[in-house]
Amino acid sequence: MFLSDLQSKDIISTKDGRRIGRIIDAEITPQGNIINLIIEEKRNFRKILSSSPDTKISFENITKIGEDVILVNL
Repeated sequence: MFLSDLQSKDIISTKDGRRIGRIIDAEITPQGNIINLIIEEKRNFRKILSSSPDTKISFENITKIGEDVILVNL
């Protein structure tokens, strides 16, 4: 699977079912293992006006990668 395949999927929290955002980048070791996924959080009108840093999700927190979504345990 390529990073571009992951970027088209929504990130969903398994705790409360909310949509967290989408993958915009990844941190990778020199050996090619993914350490963190960098997520652009879902923005509403208030968040558009403010600048907030992107969220990092450890690859270990991914519960399931499906056809349309990625489930994470945060």
